[in-house]
Amino acid sequence: MTAEGTNTWLLGQRQVAVIDPGPDDPAHVAAILGALGPGAEISHILVTHAHADHSGAVPRLKAATGAEVLAFGQATEGRAPAMAALAAREGLAGGEGIDAAFAPDRRLAPGARVESDEWRLTALHTPGHLSSHMCFVLEDAAAVFTGDTVMGWSSTLISPPDGSVSEYLASIDLLMDRSEDLYLPGHGAAVPQGRALAASQKAHRLGRAAEIVAGLEKGPATLAALTAGIYADLPERLHRAAMRNVLAHLIDLSLQGRVALPDGPLDRGSFRLS
Repeated sequence: MTAEGTNTWLLGQRQVAVIDPGPDDPAHVAAILGALGPGAEISHILVTHAHADHSGAVPRLKAATGAEVLAFGQATEGRAPAMAALAAREGLAGGEGIDAAFAPDRRLAPGARVESDEWRLTALHTPGHLSSHMCFVLEDAAAVFTGDTVMGWSSTLISPPDGSVSEYLASIDLLMDRSEDLYLPGHGAAVPQGRALAASQKAHRLGRAAEIVAGLEKGPATLAALTAGIYADLPERLHRAAMRNVLAHLIDLSLQGRVALPDGPLDRGSFRLS
């Protein structure tokens, strides 16, 4: 689910900011340190979100550099009350890849600035993939480090209770309303027409919601049955991720009053239109 791995971005020649240090892999950390030029030091470690493929290397990199770690907060920070209430539901599952041990040295509020003599970043709170997800605008470069909100190879996973469709769509709108068009994602290649891709991914999500409603118009259905009907041609290895995305849409539709959740376990009960 990470394409060819996690992108770790380095900014600056002297005071270097590392964005998303990546997984807890000594070779990956060594590669980061080896990329530094003469006299350069890592002054800031910024984390878009606390999934282990993005934040896992933080302890090793901080121990090696002493750099300050900045993020919105711990993995579940910013979780909406509705999602917090759902977290106790039987059959909800979720929690894929969460780095429960992650804690920043400094929490960043939306709009916070982080800068050196060489670069300036502005933090945007962009929940949806994870409630504590942030994107970082590279000022004066018309670019955004988008983490997993917009990726260069696929649409992102939304897995409740950590992920929320409505929050994701709002975050996409936030990015699309800005002027920056170069997206530097956590996975996949840089996206030179980022807002167009964001618009396409928003349309994809809205279309998926419509497919789910159309499926339920035929009668009540389980999560597995809905997923099989919508993703009939999907490789087996991707079925679990697809099921998580469908569940996220069903929960979002229930919060809109359009779908009734099952009384029993979410992974076995039947959903129906309200």
